Amino acid sequence: MSLPPLVEPAAELTVDEVRRYSRHLIIPDVGMDGQKRLKNAKVLCVGAGGLGSPALMYLAAAGVGTLGIVEFDTVDESNLQRQIIHGQSDVGRSKAESARDSVKEINPYVDVILHEDRLDNSNVMEIFSGYDLIVDGTDNFATRYLVNDAAVLLGKPYVWGSIYRFDGQASVFWAEHGPCYRCLYPEAPPPGMVPSCAEGGVLGVLCASIGSIQVTEAIKLLAGVGEPLVGRLMIYDALEMQYRSVKVRKDPNCALCGDDPTVTELIDYEAFCGVVSEEAQAAAAGSTITSKQLKEWLDDEENIFLVDVREPNEYEIVNIPGATLIPKGEFLMGTALERMPQDKKIVLHCKTGVRSAEVLAVLKSAGFSDAVHLGGGVIGWVNQIEPEKPVY
Repeated sequence: MSLPPLVEPAAELTVDEVRRYSRHLIIPDVGMDGQKRLKNAKVLCVGAGGLGSPALMYLAAAGVGTLGIVEFDTVDESNLQRQIIHGQSDVGRSKAESARDSVKEINPYVDVILHEDRLDNSNVMEIFSGYDLIVDGTDNFATRYLVNDAAVLLGKPYVWGSIYRFDGQASVFWAEHGPCYRCLYPEAPPPGMVPSCAEGGVLGVLCASIGSIQVTEAIKLLAGVGEPLVGRLMIYDALEMQYRSVKVRKDPNCALCGDDPTVTELIDYEAFCGVVSEEAQAAAAGSTITSKQLKEWLDDEENIFLVDVREPNEYEIVNIPGATLIPKGEFLMGTALERMPQDKKIVLHCKTGVRSAEVLAVLKSAGFSDAVHLGGGVIGWVNQIEPEKPVY
């Protein structure tokens, strides 16, 4: 369905702006009126990472007058494979500042506002209230539900995107005209069920594919052209090079935007999404060791069975000497339990300690009461014990 323009047009374009946006101005559906609307628009991008990079760059190039950037992280070398708004010289810098500098280099006429804080219940409503449109480039479920709920409560549309390995999704959620994110995903998946990009990886260029869709949808909403992805989910399979569209209907029973909503204010999103399950937290309590303690056990040749629950590709990048690779999925299916020795103390580890805590809960419930896991995972081990090794 077509929708009216989201913003009013600016009073005028300068001579320099006319030259800069000439390829837009000669498109009948955009023209002078549409470009003036872009100039007058205020768009907030949540995140300056994989999706935020192409989104910010193309929003700036398109002439969106005000761009807000919510980002609290710093640039890491592992970001550069996909977060193209940053460069080698930006490693260690604030992502928000790095993104701002790139935006200003692309288009000096854009006003950039930085919000260098973690988005949470205490600031989201105030930050969102100053913008016409939200572009969601987050990579975790707790923040996605926070973005959705704040946008619905404020009556603002937002453009959503998601990426993983070779697959991507995008949609526009606007409760006044269609479904919200909760209509599509009423509940967050169980902790550990859906791997993050940090655990499973992502093809770098996939960010550009989905990010460009997000910008296209943002421009359509701001200028009031075409039919936005309201009520539709665009699914992209890069390996098969296929796009398909799935209808998403507004759920009358939606807890947030339904006929009788039960969520009428912001909630505890970490608890709602269960970043680590209660079972895993209970299992890890009193059964978590440090990297130094594990090093002592290995040096003293303690009778332990060290298990790496990551995926084979992760194991190839870096591993702890003596570890046996048994991916988490084999524990969840139960096939790994028969490989667990009865005469050794089992020590589990993963990248950061989240997956190993989930596996620890499985082992505890199976009777391996003295099993433990490594807090901080391989990352903590490398930082404290073998700093010459690579991290990812």
